[in-house]
Amino acid sequence: MTQDSSGHGTQTPEKIDTTVPHSARIWNYWLGGKDNYPVDHEAGEAFRDIFPGITDLARDSRAFLGRAVRHLAGEAGIRQFLDIGTGLPTADNTHEIAQRVAPDARIVYVDNDPLVLTHAEALLTSAPEGVTDYIDADLHDPDAVLREAARTLDLTRPVALTMMQVSGYIADYDEARSIVRALMDALPPGSFFAFNDSVDTNRANAEATRLYNASGAAPYCLRSPRQLTGFFEGLELLAPGVVPITDWRPGPEAAAAAGDVIALGGVARKP
Repeated sequence: MTQDSSGHGTQTPEKIDTTVPHSARIWNYWLGGKDNYPVDHEAGEAFRDIFPGITDLARDSRAFLGRAVRHLAGEAGIRQFLDIGTGLPTADNTHEIAQRVAPDARIVYVDNDPLVLTHAEALLTSAPEGVTDYIDADLHDPDAVLREAARTLDLTRPVALTMMQVSGYIADYDEARSIVRALMDALPPGSFFAFNDSVDTNRANAEATRLYNASGAAPYCLRSPRQLTGFFEGLELLAPGVVPITDWRPGPEAAAAAGDVIALGGVARKP
């Protein structure tokens, strides 16, 4: 990131542990990326052997993010984005999507994976009119996230908070809800929340996740449709509501979701 198009910059990365699978690297592997290690390949393939739909889920979640950000930067007129649980940079990152619509958009990415931090400096660039920044912070500490984000974003003006396939890292549901509530409470009216995560009703995904959690990787908690819908409490859901992610404002060429639902998502406005 160049000095005139980025925020306050990144911190020194910690040592990368290549002996234990890591979710950001496995996700990168499922998306066809190269920023992963043999231990991630093994964990990713073991997961896919049980739940072959995981590759589609990774791609569908990315596509949902793209549709949501395009709507927010376009029709909703949002110029500030707080993307929590960024993962490794790949094609069509949030800043690229938003700045195609609004070159002056400001984006702050949040993650706490040392490998993500290493790649952020080189890959998370910005259009000259806008700003892109990365902060190394833990979702469990929303006050720290907001404090660091405020260096780049004006938190008195509307912000779109995006959280894609990340809430499951917070094992306690009430804590996860309280973190989202704390983040949204700090943002002004007219802000948005774009969110998706996996449901616990798909048996293959649930079994693959159980074995993944036993591998030594950071565990992930699947939740019920009712619980996922609960993250939007107090907000005004945009049509079509909380739906399978492939059904949220799909393009004309998209097919409706078939079979078991894997993940639900939605976008809501803070009144």
